[in-house]
Amino acid sequence: MGQVYATTERSYPASPERVFEALADYTVTRPKLLPAQYSEYEVRAGGTGAGTQVHWRLQATEKRVRDCLFNVSEPGTRTLMETDANSSMVITWKVAGHGSGSKVTVQATWQGATGIGGFFERTFAPKGLNRIHDQILAALATEVA
Repeated sequence: MGQVYATTERSYPASPERVFEALADYTVTRPKLLPAQYSEYEVRAGGTGAGTQVHWRLQATEKRVRDCLFNVSEPGTRTLMETDANSSMVITWKVAGHGSGSKVTVQATWQGATGIGGFFERTFAPKGLNRIHDQILAALATEVA
């Protein structure tokens, strides 16, 4: 099994504080950002930043659906780490100053499969997940404008 990585970035004219505030709001803002691949979204504890527990189903491909139960922590300044209780997936959202605005970097990592299936997962899964995260980041641009 090899580690699989998917990384997406986007810049915003909004302040890092405003962007982080929007990302950390799992109750109101986050559901607005989610594309069609997400279903059954539910905040089960907390709702803002660290201590939040959130559930969703992610339709990663036509045949692959992941049932996700993420626990949210804040391991650093303007950083959200979502750790899935149902898999090895960890999604990290980092908001940094960028010129007069901000930049968000989202990185997902997980332990991939072995063999030929693992090869295809390492080759194609990051591209698909990056497309999904890019949709979220595009929706975030509207939200923080």
